Amino acid sequence: MTSQLYYHDAYTKQFEATIEEVQEEKLIILNQTAFYPSGGGQPSDIGTLTSNGEIFIVNHVGKKDGKIIHEVAKHGLKKGDKISGEINWNKRYKLMRMHTAAHVIAAIMHQKASALITGNQLDEEVSRIDFSLENFNREQIEQYIEDANQYIRKNLHVSSYFISIEEARNIPELSRLAAFNINKIATNNQIRIVEIEGLDKQADGGTHVKSLKEIGKIFLDRLENKGSKNRRLYFKLED
Repeated sequence: MTSQLYYHDAYTKQFEATIEEVQEEKLIILNQTAFYPSGGGQPSDIGTLTSNGEIFIVNHVGKKDGKIIHEVAKHGLKKGDKISGEINWNKRYKLMRMHTAAHVIAAIMHQKASALITGNQLDEEVSRIDFSLENFNREQIEQYIEDANQYIRKNLHVSSYFISIEEARNIPELSRLAAFNINKIATNNQIRIVEIEGLDKQADGGTHVKSLKEIGKIFLDRLENKGSKNRRLYFKLED
């Protein structure tokens, strides 16, 4: 199994690895990677793999049959090749900030309105979260966003770690997802936790900043009514 370097340090931009498998000439599997594969509403990293001075652009990273697959723009890489990988840090860091911001918003929405997440999609410029929410008042939502920004100004610490699935089952409200199945997100009988000090503790596999000040400021972009109790919130960040 590919070692997932982003779990241990989301700020890793460059790394060395060995190619373990090549599928269809352009699908590369490495022994370790800092590239985040798309999942959980977070888009994949992009970047480059370099071997023997030749650069291969990584257009997409995903998971298939439990393997992390790097899709490169051209063929030429072979099993056993040593590579230097580099992620597009500008994209990654924007998504890290967005992802942590989404956790802050979800925590506030749950505290204030018992709202659960029904869907989400992160992006570099505008991200969205869908909530199961009875009342949909823009003025109230704007207050929730202001509450979130107050927590950001406190600059709370963000950490990630693994616990056993048995421990996870004993933690109430481990997820803000309306449809949550702890068995589906377990890896080797472990659950990864992302914790915002004094505010939130969630089962999560994405990449996050280390402190809330890195988020900047959250702005409410727009709201949409997506049906009975399903409300969509779009937000932006300012440095």
